[in-house]
Amino acid sequence: MDVFYLVCNVALVVFCLVTPGSQTCLTGCSCTDEALGRSLLCMETSMGHIPKDIPGDFTKIRIENSHLTELPRRSFSNVSALEFLWLNFNDITLMNIKSLEGLGNLTELRLQGNKLRSVPWTAFQDTPKLKILDLKHNHLDVLPENALRHLLELTYLDLSFNQLNVISKDVFFNWPLYRRSEKTWGKDGVVSNVVLALHDNQWLCDCRLKGFVEFIRGVSPPIILMNSYLMCSGPTSKAGKFFHEIQLKTCTPPVASAPQSNITLPLGANVTLTCSVKARPDPTIQWMYSLKIIKGFAVTETQTDEETVSSQLVIPSLHLADGGLYTCMANNFIGNSSVTIMVNIDSNSSAPMPPSIRRLSSDENSYIEIRIAKQTVYGITLEWSAATDNPAETWFTIHFGRYDSPKKDSIYIGPGINSYSFSDLFPVTKYEVCVTLKNQSPRVDQCIVFVTGSDISEMEQRERLIHIVVIVCAMVLAVPAGMFACTTEARFSCVERCADVWKKHRLRGENLQEGVRQGTFDSLQAASDEGLCRDSEEKPKTTQKSEDKCKGGSPAQLY
Repeated sequence: MDVFYLVCNVALVVFCLVTPGSQTCLTGCSCTDEALGRSLLCMETSMGHIPKDIPGDFTKIRIENSHLTELPRRSFSNVSALEFLWLNFNDITLMNIKSLEGLGNLTELRLQGNKLRSVPWTAFQDTPKLKILDLKHNHLDVLPENALRHLLELTYLDLSFNQLNVISKDVFFNWPLYRRSEKTWGKDGVVSNVVLALHDNQWLCDCRLKGFVEFIRGVSPPIILMNSYLMCSGPTSKAGKFFHEIQLKTCTPPVASAPQSNITLPLGANVTLTCSVKARPDPTIQWMYSLKIIKGFAVTETQTDEETVSSQLVIPSLHLADGGLYTCMANNFIGNSSVTIMVNIDSNSSAPMPPSIRRLSSDENSYIEIRIAKQTVYGITLEWSAATDNPAETWFTIHFGRYDSPKKDSIYIGPGINSYSFSDLFPVTKYEVCVTLKNQSPRVDQCIVFVTGSDISEMEQRERLIHIVVIVCAMVLAVPAGMFACTTEARFSCVERCADVWKKHRLRGENLQEGVRQGTFDSLQAASDEGLCRDSEEKPKTTQKSEDKCKGGSPAQLY
Protein backbone atom coordinates (compact mmCIF):
# COMPACT_ATOMS: atom_id res chain seq x y z
CA MET A 1 0.00 0.00 0.00
CA ASP A 2 2.88 2.34 0.80
CA VAL A 3 4.17 1.87 -2.72
CA PHE A 4 0.70 2.62 -4.11
CA TYR A 5 0.39 5.90 -2.17
CA LEU A 6 3.91 6.88 -3.21
CA VAL A 7 3.08 6.35 -6.88
CA CYS A 8 -0.15 8.38 -6.52
CA ASN A 9 1.66 11.27 -4.89
CA VAL A 10 4.35 11.33 -7.55
CA ALA A 11 1.69 11.28 -10.29
CA LEU A 12 -0.13 14.20 -8.65
CA VAL A 13 3.06 16.27 -8.47
CA VAL A 14 3.85 15.55 -12.11
CA PHE A 15 0.30 16.51 -13.11
CA CYS A 16 0.58 19.83 -11.29
CA LEU A 17 3.94 20.56 -12.90
CA VAL A 18 2.61 19.82 -16.36
CA THR A 19 -0.52 21.97 -15.90
CA PRO A 20 0.61 24.75 -13.56
CA GLY A 21 -2.08 27.25 -14.63
CA SER A 22 -5.09 24.98 -14.44
CA GLN A 23 -5.86 25.93 -10.85
CA THR A 24 -4.75 29.58 -10.92
CA CYS A 25 -7.12 32.58 -10.95
CA LEU A 26 -6.77 36.35 -11.09
CA THR A 27 -6.88 38.41 -7.91
CA GLY A 28 -10.36 39.76 -7.25
CA CYS A 29 -11.95 37.35 -9.71
CA SER A 30 -13.52 33.90 -9.43
CA CYS A 31 -12.83 30.83 -11.53
CA THR A 32 -15.07 27.81 -11.99
CA ASP A 33 -14.89 24.50 -13.82
CA GLU A 34 -17.93 23.84 -15.98
CA ALA A 35 -18.99 21.19 -18.42
CA LEU A 36 -17.85 23.33 -21.38
CA GLY A 37 -14.55 24.32 -19.76
CA ARG A 38 -13.15 26.77 -17.24
CA SER A 39 -14.73 30.21 -16.69
CA LEU A 40 -13.24 33.47 -15.42
CA LEU A 41 -15.60 35.97 -13.79
CA CYS A 42 -14.41 39.49 -12.84
CA MET A 43 -17.23 41.77 -11.67
CA GLU A 44 -16.88 45.36 -10.43
CA THR A 45 -13.11 45.25 -10.13
CA SER A 46 -10.82 48.23 -10.68
CA MET A 47 -8.33 46.53 -13.01
CA GLY A 48 -8.62 49.29 -15.67
CA HIS A 49 -6.90 47.19 -18.36
CA ILE A 50 -6.82 43.66 -19.73
CA PRO A 51 -4.51 41.54 -17.49
CA LYS A 52 -1.52 40.06 -19.29
CA ASP A 53 -1.31 36.97 -17.07
CA ILE A 54 -4.68 35.37 -17.85
CA PRO A 55 -4.21 31.58 -17.87
CA GLY A 56 -4.68 30.01 -21.28
CA ASP A 57 -7.16 27.27 -20.36
CA PHE A 58 -10.33 29.40 -20.12
CA THR A 59 -13.19 28.90 -22.55
CA LYS A 60 -15.34 31.69 -21.09
CA ILE A 61 -14.20 35.11 -19.79
CA ARG A 62 -16.56 37.68 -18.32
CA ILE A 63 -15.07 41.02 -17.20
CA GLU A 64 -17.79 43.58 -16.45
CA ASN A 65 -17.95 46.93 -14.62
CA SER A 66 -14.16 46.88 -14.34
CA HIS A 67 -13.32 50.27 -15.93
CA LEU A 68 -11.63 48.84 -19.02
CA THR A 69 -10.90 51.67 -21.46
CA GLU A 70 -9.53 49.88 -24.54
CA LEU A 71 -8.89 46.55 -26.20
CA PRO A 72 -5.22 46.61 -27.19
CA ARG A 73 -3.49 44.43 -29.74
CA ARG A 74 -3.63 40.67 -28.97
CA SER A 75 -5.67 41.27 -25.80
CA PHE A 76 -6.49 37.57 -25.30
CA SER A 77 -4.16 35.90 -27.80
CA ASN A 78 -2.78 33.47 -25.19
CA VAL A 79 -6.30 32.18 -24.47
CA SER A 80 -6.66 30.33 -27.76
CA ALA A 81 -9.45 28.07 -26.46
CA LEU A 82 -11.69 31.05 -25.64
CA GLU A 83 -15.24 30.71 -27.00
CA PHE A 84 -17.26 33.24 -24.97
CA LEU A 85 -16.01 36.78 -24.22
CA TRP A 86 -18.21 39.21 -22.28
CA LEU A 87 -16.88 42.73 -21.66
CA ASN A 88 -20.13 44.54 -20.90
CA PHE A 89 -20.55 47.81 -18.99
CA ASN A 90 -16.97 49.04 -19.10
CA ASP A 91 -15.57 52.30 -20.51
CA ILE A 92 -14.08 50.89 -23.70
CA THR A 93 -13.60 53.63 -26.29
CA LEU A 94 -10.89 52.09 -28.47
CA MET A 95 -10.67 48.68 -30.11
CA ASN A 96 -7.40 47.82 -31.84
CA ILE A 97 -7.62 46.30 -35.31
CA LYS A 98 -5.68 43.27 -33.96
CA SER A 99 -7.41 43.09 -30.58
CA LEU A 100 -9.05 39.74 -31.46
CA GLU A 101 -5.95 38.12 -32.90
CA GLY A 102 -5.53 34.50 -31.80
CA LEU A 103 -9.23 33.95 -31.03
CA GLY A 104 -10.04 31.54 -33.83
CA ASN A 105 -12.50 29.62 -31.62
CA LEU A 106 -14.48 32.64 -30.41
CA THR A 107 -18.22 32.23 -31.01
CA GLU A 108 -19.71 34.97 -28.80
CA LEU A 109 -18.54 38.57 -28.19
CA ARG A 110 -20.56 40.96 -26.03
CA LEU A 111 -19.56 44.63 -25.68
CA GLN A 112 -22.82 46.09 -24.41
CA GLY A 113 -22.79 49.40 -22.54
CA ASN A 114 -19.37 50.70 -23.55
CA LYS A 115 -18.32 53.94 -25.29
CA LEU A 116 -17.29 52.73 -28.73
CA ARG A 117 -17.74 55.31 -31.48
CA SER A 118 -16.41 53.02 -34.17
CA VAL A 119 -15.42 49.38 -34.61
CA PRO A 120 -12.51 48.11 -36.74
CA TRP A 121 -14.64 45.62 -38.64
CA THR A 122 -11.66 43.96 -40.31
CA ALA A 123 -10.69 42.74 -36.83
CA PHE A 124 -13.29 39.98 -37.28
CA GLN A 125 -11.06 38.30 -39.85
CA ASP A 126 -9.47 36.69 -36.77
CA THR A 127 -12.79 35.29 -35.51
CA PRO A 128 -14.21 33.17 -38.38
CA LYS A 129 -16.49 31.20 -36.02
CA LEU A 130 -18.18 34.21 -34.40
CA LYS A 131 -21.96 33.72 -34.22
CA ILE A 132 -23.09 36.34 -31.68
CA LEU A 133 -22.01 40.01 -31.67
CA ASP A 134 -23.65 42.35 -29.14
CA LEU A 135 -22.81 46.06 -29.53
CA LYS A 136 -25.93 47.69 -28.10
CA HIS A 137 -25.76 50.82 -25.93
CA ASN A 138 -22.57 52.21 -27.47
CA HIS A 139 -21.96 55.41 -29.47
CA LEU A 140 -21.63 53.95 -32.98
CA ASP A 141 -22.62 56.46 -35.66
CA VAL A 142 -21.25 54.80 -38.80
CA LEU A 143 -21.73 51.36 -40.32
CA PRO A 144 -19.45 50.98 -43.40
CA GLU A 145 -20.74 49.11 -46.44
CA ASN A 146 -18.26 46.26 -45.90
CA ALA A 147 -18.72 46.08 -42.12
CA LEU A 148 -20.22 42.56 -42.11
CA ARG A 149 -18.06 41.07 -44.85
CA HIS A 150 -15.83 39.08 -42.47
CA LEU A 151 -18.64 37.82 -40.20
CA LEU A 152 -19.10 34.56 -42.08
CA GLU A 153 -21.09 32.67 -39.45
CA LEU A 154 -22.81 35.51 -37.61
CA THR A 155 -26.45 34.76 -36.74
CA TYR A 156 -27.10 37.43 -34.07
CA LEU A 157 -26.16 41.12 -34.44
CA ASP A 158 -27.37 43.74 -31.96
CA LEU A 159 -26.73 47.38 -32.90
CA SER A 160 -29.67 48.87 -30.99
CA PHE A 161 -29.41 51.98 -28.82
CA ASN A 162 -26.54 53.52 -30.77
CA GLN A 163 -26.29 56.75 -32.79
CA LEU A 164 -26.61 55.38 -36.32
CA ASN A 165 -28.46 57.80 -38.60
CA VAL A 166 -27.71 56.89 -42.24
CA ILE A 167 -26.54 53.52 -43.55
CA SER A 168 -26.67 51.82 -46.92
CA LYS A 169 -28.65 48.71 -47.78
CA ASP A 170 -25.39 47.39 -49.26
CA VAL A 171 -24.20 46.75 -45.70
CA PHE A 172 -26.47 43.72 -45.65
CA PHE A 173 -26.10 42.77 -49.30
CA ASN A 174 -22.35 42.40 -48.59
CA TRP A 175 -23.06 40.11 -45.63
CA PRO A 176 -22.14 36.51 -46.60
CA LEU A 177 -25.09 35.03 -44.71
CA TYR A 178 -27.55 37.29 -46.48
CA ARG A 179 -26.19 36.33 -49.88
CA ARG A 180 -26.87 32.67 -49.24
CA SER A 181 -30.10 31.45 -50.68
CA GLU A 182 -32.99 30.21 -48.54
CA LYS A 183 -32.43 26.77 -50.02
CA THR A 184 -29.00 26.65 -48.48
CA TRP A 185 -30.34 27.76 -45.11
CA GLY A 186 -33.18 25.26 -45.22
CA LYS A 187 -31.10 22.33 -46.41
CA ASP A 188 -32.04 19.02 -44.77
CA GLY A 189 -34.97 20.69 -43.04
CA VAL A 190 -32.75 22.86 -40.79
CA VAL A 191 -33.30 26.61 -40.79
CA SER A 192 -30.79 28.87 -39.08
CA ASN A 193 -32.46 32.22 -38.39
CA VAL A 194 -30.46 35.44 -38.38
CA VAL A 195 -31.54 37.99 -35.76
CA LEU A 196 -30.94 41.72 -36.27
CA ALA A 197 -31.50 44.44 -33.67
CA LEU A 198 -31.43 47.96 -35.17
CA HIS A 199 -34.03 49.83 -33.14
CA ASP A 200 -33.51 52.98 -31.05
CA ASN A 201 -30.99 54.66 -33.31
CA GLN A 202 -31.05 58.25 -34.58
CA TRP A 203 -32.36 57.41 -38.06
CA LEU A 204 -32.37 60.42 -40.39
CA CYS A 205 -35.15 59.64 -42.83
CA ASP A 206 -34.15 61.59 -45.91
CA CYS A 207 -33.27 60.35 -49.39
CA ARG A 208 -29.97 58.82 -48.15
CA LEU A 209 -31.92 56.25 -46.14
CA LYS A 210 -34.22 55.25 -49.02
CA GLY A 211 -32.48 51.96 -49.81
CA PHE A 212 -32.22 50.95 -46.14
CA VAL A 213 -35.91 51.70 -45.49
CA GLU A 214 -36.87 49.54 -48.47
CA PHE A 215 -34.61 46.77 -47.20
CA ILE A 216 -36.25 46.84 -43.76
CA ARG A 217 -39.72 46.68 -45.32
CA GLY A 218 -38.72 43.64 -47.35
CA VAL A 219 -37.01 41.69 -44.55
CA SER A 220 -38.36 38.16 -44.22
CA PRO A 221 -37.16 34.89 -42.68
CA PRO A 222 -34.54 33.69 -42.23
CA ILE A 223 -33.69 37.37 -41.44
CA ILE A 224 -35.63 38.39 -38.33
CA LEU A 225 -35.78 41.89 -36.83
CA MET A 226 -35.84 41.92 -33.05
CA ASN A 227 -37.99 45.07 -33.32
CA SER A 228 -39.45 45.78 -36.74
CA TYR A 229 -40.87 49.18 -35.74
CA LEU A 230 -37.91 51.37 -36.61
CA MET A 231 -38.60 55.07 -36.07
CA CYS A 232 -37.30 58.27 -37.69
CA SER A 233 -35.53 60.86 -35.54
CA GLY A 234 -35.37 63.46 -38.32
CA PRO A 235 -35.85 65.56 -40.30
CA THR A 236 -38.58 67.47 -38.48
CA SER A 237 -41.25 66.55 -41.03
CA LYS A 238 -40.69 62.83 -40.42
CA ALA A 239 -39.56 62.72 -36.78
CA GLY A 240 -41.52 60.17 -34.75
CA LYS A 241 -42.82 58.27 -37.79
CA PHE A 242 -42.21 54.57 -38.40
CA PHE A 243 -40.44 53.32 -41.50
CA HIS A 244 -43.62 51.76 -42.87
CA GLU A 245 -45.37 55.17 -42.71
CA ILE A 246 -42.97 57.15 -44.90
CA GLN A 247 -42.11 57.40 -48.58
CA LEU A 248 -38.63 58.58 -49.52
CA LYS A 249 -37.49 59.99 -52.86
CA THR A 250 -34.21 59.54 -54.70
CA CYS A 251 -31.38 61.96 -53.88
CA THR A 252 -30.76 64.83 -56.32
CA PRO A 253 -27.92 67.38 -56.70
CA PRO A 254 -28.54 71.05 -55.81
CA VAL A 255 -30.04 73.54 -58.26
CA ALA A 256 -29.48 77.17 -57.21
CA SER A 257 -31.45 80.17 -58.48
CA ALA A 258 -31.89 83.85 -57.58
CA PRO A 259 -34.89 86.17 -58.10
CA GLN A 260 -32.50 88.97 -59.18
CA SER A 261 -29.15 88.56 -60.85
CA ASN A 262 -28.27 92.26 -61.26
CA ILE A 263 -29.26 95.02 -58.83
CA THR A 264 -28.32 98.70 -58.43
CA LEU A 265 -28.61 100.42 -55.04
CA PRO A 266 -27.68 103.83 -53.61
CA LEU A 267 -24.66 104.34 -51.37
CA GLY A 268 -25.46 103.62 -47.72
CA ALA A 269 -28.50 101.44 -48.40
CA ASN A 270 -29.10 98.14 -46.69
CA VAL A 271 -29.46 95.15 -49.00
CA THR A 272 -30.56 91.54 -48.67
CA LEU A 273 -29.38 89.09 -51.34
CA THR A 274 -31.49 85.96 -51.76
CA CYS A 275 -30.94 82.62 -53.45
CA SER A 276 -33.07 79.47 -53.46
CA VAL A 277 -31.66 75.96 -53.64
CA LYS A 278 -33.59 72.82 -54.45
CA ALA A 279 -31.86 69.58 -53.47
CA ARG A 280 -32.18 66.20 -51.74
CA PRO A 281 -30.75 65.96 -49.13
CA ASP A 282 -30.54 69.52 -47.79
CA PRO A 283 -27.46 71.31 -49.14
CA THR A 284 -24.73 73.30 -47.45
CA ILE A 285 -24.92 76.92 -48.63
CA GLN A 286 -22.07 79.46 -48.64
CA TRP A 287 -21.84 83.01 -49.92
CA MET A 288 -18.72 84.27 -51.70
CA TYR A 289 -17.56 87.74 -52.68
CA SER A 290 -14.70 88.23 -55.15
CA LEU A 291 -13.94 84.50 -54.87
CA LYS A 292 -13.58 84.73 -51.07
CA ILE A 293 -15.94 82.98 -48.67
CA ILE A 294 -17.95 85.48 -46.63
CA LYS A 295 -18.01 84.61 -42.93
CA GLY A 296 -19.66 86.42 -40.06
CA PHE A 297 -22.34 88.29 -42.00
CA ALA A 298 -25.95 87.92 -41.03
CA VAL A 299 -26.97 84.91 -43.12
CA THR A 300 -30.30 83.19 -42.54
CA GLU A 301 -31.82 80.08 -44.08
CA THR A 302 -35.50 79.29 -44.45
CA GLN A 303 -37.01 75.94 -45.41
CA THR A 304 -39.42 76.91 -48.17
CA ASP A 305 -40.68 73.37 -48.68
CA GLU A 306 -39.41 69.82 -48.15
CA GLU A 307 -36.85 70.13 -50.93
CA THR A 308 -36.12 73.88 -51.13
CA VAL A 309 -34.00 76.10 -48.91
CA SER A 310 -33.84 79.89 -49.21
CA SER A 311 -30.67 81.70 -48.06
CA GLN A 312 -30.51 85.46 -47.36
CA LEU A 313 -27.30 87.50 -47.03
CA VAL A 314 -27.71 90.88 -45.31
CA ILE A 315 -25.20 93.65 -46.17
CA PRO A 316 -25.67 96.75 -44.00
CA SER A 317 -24.84 100.27 -45.19
CA LEU A 318 -23.41 99.72 -48.67
CA HIS A 319 -19.98 101.24 -49.33
CA LEU A 320 -18.28 101.64 -52.68
CA ALA A 321 -16.09 98.66 -51.83
CA ASP A 322 -19.17 96.46 -51.55
CA GLY A 323 -19.98 96.55 -55.23
CA GLY A 324 -19.18 93.48 -57.24
CA LEU A 325 -20.15 89.90 -57.87
CA TYR A 326 -21.66 87.82 -55.06
CA THR A 327 -21.97 84.05 -55.46
CA CYS A 328 -24.35 81.71 -53.67
CA MET A 329 -22.83 78.21 -53.64
CA ALA A 330 -24.68 75.04 -52.62
CA ASN A 331 -23.50 71.45 -52.40
CA ASN A 332 -24.47 68.05 -51.07
CA PHE A 333 -22.81 64.65 -51.41
CA ILE A 334 -24.09 64.27 -54.98
CA GLY A 335 -23.00 67.57 -56.53
CA ASN A 336 -22.96 71.36 -56.35
CA SER A 337 -24.53 74.41 -57.96
CA SER A 338 -24.09 78.18 -57.81
CA VAL A 339 -25.78 81.41 -58.84
CA THR A 340 -24.25 84.91 -59.06
CA ILE A 341 -25.70 88.31 -58.20
CA MET A 342 -24.10 91.55 -59.41
CA VAL A 343 -24.39 94.46 -56.95
CA ASN A 344 -23.90 97.92 -58.46
CA ILE A 345 -23.44 101.00 -56.24
CA ASP A 346 -24.95 104.31 -57.37
CA SER A 347 -22.47 106.81 -55.89
CA ASN A 348 -24.39 109.81 -57.29
CA SER A 349 -27.53 108.97 -55.38
CA SER A 350 -28.75 111.47 -52.83
CA ALA A 351 -30.17 108.81 -50.56
CA PRO A 352 -29.36 109.73 -46.94
CA MET A 353 -27.15 107.50 -44.84
CA PRO A 354 -28.97 105.55 -42.13
CA PRO A 355 -28.79 107.76 -39.00
CA SER A 356 -27.82 104.86 -36.73
CA ILE A 357 -24.56 104.08 -38.58
CA ARG A 358 -21.45 106.17 -38.13
CA ARG A 359 -19.11 106.39 -41.12
CA LEU A 360 -15.43 106.49 -40.25
CA SER A 361 -12.86 107.72 -42.72
CA SER A 362 -9.62 105.82 -43.15
CA ASP A 363 -7.59 108.48 -41.35
CA GLU A 364 -9.94 108.76 -38.36
CA ASN A 365 -8.58 107.30 -35.13
CA SER A 366 -10.89 104.28 -34.84
CA TYR A 367 -9.58 102.46 -31.76
CA ILE A 368 -9.78 98.66 -32.00
CA GLU A 369 -8.52 96.48 -29.17
CA ILE A 370 -7.66 92.93 -30.21
CA ARG A 371 -6.34 89.89 -28.41
CA ILE A 372 -5.81 86.16 -28.79
CA ALA A 373 -8.59 84.87 -26.55
CA LYS A 374 -7.94 81.15 -26.93
CA GLN A 375 -5.32 78.84 -28.30
CA THR A 376 -6.31 75.33 -29.33
CA VAL A 377 -4.24 72.49 -30.74
CA TYR A 378 -5.45 73.49 -34.19
CA GLY A 379 -5.18 77.27 -34.13
CA ILE A 380 -6.31 80.43 -32.34
CA THR A 381 -9.47 82.37 -31.55
CA LEU A 382 -9.25 86.12 -32.02
CA GLU A 383 -11.43 88.61 -30.14
CA TRP A 384 -11.72 92.36 -30.56
CA SER A 385 -13.70 95.39 -29.46
CA ALA A 386 -14.01 98.77 -31.17
CA ALA A 387 -14.60 102.25 -29.78
CA THR A 388 -17.49 103.20 -32.08
CA ASP A 389 -20.82 104.87 -31.46
CA ASN A 390 -22.76 101.82 -32.61
CA PRO A 391 -20.68 98.66 -32.04
CA ALA A 392 -23.72 96.44 -32.66
CA GLU A 393 -24.00 97.86 -36.18
CA THR A 394 -20.31 98.03 -37.02
CA TRP A 395 -18.80 95.42 -39.28
CA PHE A 396 -15.17 94.53 -39.77
CA THR A 397 -12.58 93.02 -42.08
CA ILE A 398 -9.96 90.56 -40.85
CA HIS A 399 -6.69 90.57 -42.82
CA PHE A 400 -4.84 87.30 -42.27
CA GLY A 401 -1.77 85.66 -43.77
CA ARG A 402 1.94 84.97 -43.45
CA TYR A 403 3.84 87.87 -41.99
CA ASP A 404 6.15 88.26 -44.98
CA SER A 405 3.37 87.97 -47.56
CA PRO A 406 2.31 91.31 -49.09
CA LYS A 407 -1.13 89.91 -49.86
CA LYS A 408 -3.39 88.85 -46.99
CA ASP A 409 -6.72 87.04 -47.09
CA SER A 410 -9.74 89.22 -46.31
CA ILE A 411 -12.54 87.84 -44.17
CA TYR A 412 -15.67 89.96 -43.76
CA ILE A 413 -17.34 89.93 -40.35
CA GLY A 414 -20.88 91.18 -39.88
CA PRO A 415 -22.30 93.45 -37.16
CA GLY A 416 -22.58 92.11 -33.63
CA ILE A 417 -19.73 89.61 -34.05
CA ASN A 418 -16.41 90.17 -32.28
CA SER A 419 -14.56 86.88 -32.52
CA TYR A 420 -13.17 84.57 -35.18
CA SER A 421 -11.22 81.29 -35.12
CA PHE A 422 -8.34 80.27 -37.36
CA SER A 423 -7.38 76.63 -37.82
CA ASP A 424 -5.04 74.48 -39.92
CA LEU A 425 -2.04 76.73 -39.24
CA PHE A 426 1.36 75.65 -40.49
CA PRO A 427 4.07 74.90 -37.91
CA VAL A 428 7.15 77.11 -37.55
CA THR A 429 5.46 79.96 -39.40
CA LYS A 430 5.10 83.65 -38.56
CA TYR A 431 1.59 85.04 -39.12
CA GLU A 432 0.02 88.49 -39.01
CA VAL A 433 -3.66 89.12 -38.35
CA CYS A 434 -5.27 92.58 -38.40
CA VAL A 435 -8.78 93.81 -37.63
CA THR A 436 -10.14 96.98 -39.23
CA LEU A 437 -13.44 98.65 -39.91
CA LYS A 438 -14.75 97.39 -43.21
CA ASN A 439 -13.75 100.39 -45.30
CA GLN A 440 -10.28 100.86 -43.80
CA SER A 441 -6.82 99.52 -44.49
CA PRO A 442 -5.00 97.95 -41.53
CA ARG A 443 -2.64 99.98 -39.37
CA VAL A 444 0.22 98.61 -37.32
CA ASP A 445 -1.62 99.09 -34.03
CA GLN A 446 -4.52 96.96 -35.31
CA CYS A 447 -2.40 93.87 -35.93
CA ILE A 448 -1.06 90.89 -34.02
CA VAL A 449 1.99 88.90 -35.05
CA PHE A 450 2.54 85.37 -33.73
CA VAL A 451 4.78 82.44 -34.55
CA THR A 452 3.73 78.79 -34.47
CA GLY A 453 6.04 76.13 -33.08
CA SER A 454 6.70 72.46 -33.72
CA ASP A 455 7.10 71.00 -30.23
CA ILE A 456 4.82 68.10 -29.27
CA SER A 457 4.03 67.38 -25.64
CA GLU A 458 3.57 63.90 -24.19
CA MET A 459 -0.21 64.30 -24.15
CA GLU A 460 -0.26 64.89 -27.90
CA GLN A 461 1.99 62.13 -29.22
CA ARG A 462 -0.86 60.62 -31.23
CA GLU A 463 -1.52 63.80 -33.23
CA ARG A 464 0.84 66.13 -35.05
CA LEU A 465 -0.22 69.36 -33.44
CA ILE A 466 1.24 72.86 -33.29
CA HIS A 467 1.31 75.59 -30.69
CA ILE A 468 2.04 79.27 -30.69
CA VAL A 469 5.46 79.59 -29.09
CA VAL A 470 5.92 83.29 -29.66
CA ILE A 471 3.24 85.93 -29.34
CA VAL A 472 3.21 89.70 -29.16
CA CYS A 473 2.17 91.52 -26.03
CA ALA A 474 0.11 93.69 -28.35
CA MET A 475 -2.39 90.85 -28.29
CA VAL A 476 -4.03 92.49 -25.29
CA LEU A 477 -3.21 96.10 -26.12
CA ALA A 478 -3.44 98.12 -29.32
CA VAL A 479 0.23 99.07 -29.33
CA PRO A 480 2.63 99.12 -32.29
CA ALA A 481 3.22 95.55 -33.37
CA GLY A 482 6.62 94.28 -32.37
CA MET A 483 7.12 96.54 -29.36
CA PHE A 484 7.55 93.59 -27.01
CA ALA A 485 7.72 89.83 -27.49
CA CYS A 486 7.02 87.01 -25.04
CA THR A 487 7.20 83.24 -25.44
CA THR A 488 4.74 80.67 -24.17
CA GLU A 489 7.38 79.56 -21.74
CA ALA A 490 7.67 83.07 -20.38
CA ARG A 491 6.21 83.94 -17.02
CA PHE A 492 2.64 84.96 -16.27
CA SER A 493 3.87 88.38 -15.23
CA CYS A 494 5.23 88.99 -18.73
CA VAL A 495 1.97 90.13 -20.28
CA GLU A 496 1.02 92.14 -17.20
CA ARG A 497 4.36 93.95 -17.12
CA CYS A 498 4.25 94.54 -20.87
CA ALA A 499 0.85 96.10 -20.29
CA ASP A 500 2.21 98.33 -17.51
CA VAL A 501 5.07 99.50 -19.72
CA TRP A 502 2.64 100.19 -22.56
CA LYS A 503 0.47 102.33 -20.29
CA LYS A 504 3.48 104.36 -19.17
CA HIS A 505 4.54 104.89 -22.77
CA ARG A 506 1.04 105.92 -23.75
CA LEU A 507 0.75 108.42 -20.85
CA ARG A 508 4.10 109.99 -21.68
CA GLY A 509 3.32 109.97 -25.41
CA GLU A 510 6.47 108.05 -26.19
CA ASN A 511 6.92 106.39 -29.56
CA LEU A 512 9.34 103.71 -30.61
CA GLN A 513 11.23 104.05 -33.83
CA GLU A 514 10.04 101.91 -36.73
CA GLY A 515 13.50 100.39 -37.08
CA VAL A 516 13.34 99.04 -33.53
CA ARG A 517 9.97 97.40 -34.13
CA GLN A 518 11.02 95.84 -37.38
CA GLY A 519 14.22 94.50 -35.90
CA THR A 520 12.31 92.87 -33.08
CA PHE A 521 10.06 90.81 -35.34
CA ASP A 522 12.62 89.98 -37.93
CA SER A 523 14.64 88.30 -35.19
CA LEU A 524 11.85 86.04 -33.89
CA GLN A 525 12.54 82.32 -34.35
CA ALA A 526 9.65 79.91 -33.93
CA ALA A 527 11.23 77.20 -31.84
CA SER A 528 14.20 78.92 -30.17
CA ASP A 529 13.69 80.72 -26.88
CA GLU A 530 17.46 80.96 -26.58
CA GLY A 531 17.53 82.91 -29.82
CA LEU A 532 14.88 85.27 -28.50
CA CYS A 533 16.87 85.97 -25.36
CA ARG A 534 20.01 86.56 -27.40
CA ASP A 535 18.19 88.96 -29.70
CA SER A 536 16.67 90.73 -26.72
CA GLU A 537 20.10 91.48 -25.31
CA GLU A 538 21.00 93.27 -28.54
CA LYS A 539 17.93 95.54 -28.48
CA PRO A 540 18.24 99.23 -27.64
CA LYS A 541 17.86 100.23 -24.02
CA THR A 542 14.36 101.55 -24.66
CA THR A 543 13.02 97.99 -24.64
CA GLN A 544 15.67 96.14 -22.63
CA LYS A 545 13.99 96.62 -19.27
CA SER A 546 10.65 95.22 -20.37
CA GLU A 547 12.32 92.33 -22.20
CA ASP A 548 14.18 91.37 -19.03
CA LYS A 549 10.90 91.25 -17.17
CA CYS A 550 9.70 88.45 -19.45
CA LYS A 551 12.13 85.99 -17.91
CA GLY A 552 10.73 85.16 -14.46
CA GLY A 553 7.51 83.58 -12.95
CA SER A 554 5.38 80.58 -13.99
CA PRO A 555 4.71 79.46 -17.55
CA ALA A 556 2.14 81.52 -19.40
CA GLN A 557 -0.81 79.53 -20.67
CA LEU A 558 -2.81 80.52 -23.75
CA TYR A 559 -6.25 79.06 -23.39
